[in-house]
Amino acid sequence: MNLLISNGRVVDPSQNLDRAADVLIEDGLVAKIGPGLKAPKGVATIDAAGCIVIPGLVDLHTHLREPGQEHKETIRTGTEAAVAGGYTSVCAMANTTPPNDERPVTEMIVAEAQRNGVCRVYPIGAVSKGLAGLELSEMADLRGAGCVAFSDDGKPVTNSKLMRAALEYARMLGAPVIAHEEDAFLAEGAVMHEGYYSTLLGMKGAPAAGEEILTSRDIHLVELTGGRLHVAHLSTVGAIEAVRRAKSRGLAVTCEATPHHIALTDEAVQSFSTDLKMNPPLRSEAHRRALLEAIKDGTIDVIATDHAPHHPDEKRVEFDLAPFGVIGLETAFAVCHEVLVKSKTIKLAQLVDLMSTRPARTFNLPGGTLKPGSAGDVAVIDLDGATEFASFRSRSHNSPWRGRTLGTRVVATVVGGVVRFDGRPSPAVEGKSRPQAARARGARR
Repeated sequence: MNLLISNGRVVDPSQNLDRAADVLIEDGLVAKIGPGLKAPKGVATIDAAGCIVIPGLVDLHTHLREPGQEHKETIRTGTEAAVAGGYTSVCAMANTTPPNDERPVTEMIVAEAQRNGVCRVYPIGAVSKGLAGLELSEMADLRGAGCVAFSDDGKPVTNSKLMRAALEYARMLGAPVIAHEEDAFLAEGAVMHEGYYSTLLGMKGAPAAGEEILTSRDIHLVELTGGRLHVAHLSTVGAIEAVRRAKSRGLAVTCEATPHHIALTDEAVQSFSTDLKMNPPLRSEAHRRALLEAIKDGTIDVIATDHAPHHPDEKRVEFDLAPFGVIGLETAFAVCHEVLVKSKTIKLAQLVDLMSTRPARTFNLPGGTLKPGSAGDVAVIDLDGATEFASFRSRSHNSPWRGRTLGTRVVATVVGGVVRFDGRPSPAVEGKSRPQAARARGARR
């Protein structure tokens, strides 16, 4: 739990820090940041020359599938995927089997994460019993067992009275409600975005209005209740505008966007690859550009993966029959760096803020900072590296970027001062600098 990370470029938005420095971790906590730090005797070191050193990434929207769907993912494999992508904390959604709608399920998730997880896992409790949208879960009990937020994600809360009650109870418990904003009746039978390409392909589409209607309703309920709303996987122009107006009025509304929605559009669905089927669906270019503008102007608070693994057999069917969802923990930073930073849409520090500092702040979680005394959660990333995603540490491989090589490479991920992912070169790789050797090692995976 003692470690020195030396010779790196430290980028920490929480301290407005972007400079060459070393990071010393002692007893699992950040002890010092500064140039020329010396490792105490017996302390391990990571040479981060040529790399950035950032607070570990924090994902507010991960589906770990355990309990009950271990053929798709487990807490072990999901957290291994997380650290391979630079994540040190993930929030586990409630749509497991059984759902995380009562204390024993939460306690099981917490215990399994402590036994077999390799990063921090924060459970999210269900809003309704059985995710059925009819009766509130025992929210106080779930909060006491360790849940950091409440959500029926995967299903919208269609009952306005129930959503009002959820916001009221969650406010008393000091937690947000995460909303999957979708009018289920408008989206019934839909498999992609309703627009030019759904017409061209002859497939049922979900109109953007479905997301916009529920988002607007829930913002009105926030105003009524004083509760905290976090809008999951924002994807449409109208929903963005609704959130922007809510923020301008001082309402407690935050939101997230996913890497796949900021990088891809419904045009890609012409391939009929089921790795492009997710909910909300990939939208048109106009919606994607609106997301980029919302990231630039701060309307979007967080980039979250919505990591949703499915067994290959489930995805190896016709597009109409395949389940919704794509994985994203391992590819998220590389995709966002390419789409947002290399394009000069935002600066590197803003990306770290969106993927680490602000997620931690949004749900009041440890992490997101390298201030002395904070958790020793760190990602070391080679921005000039490359990662070939021929395979994944996730148990599933339903990724739009499967078979692609993306710029950037995670060199090391540290959780509480312990190296949980090590992409540094092995001794067998000779004649290369550390970042070069790490890239060579990654190409062989």
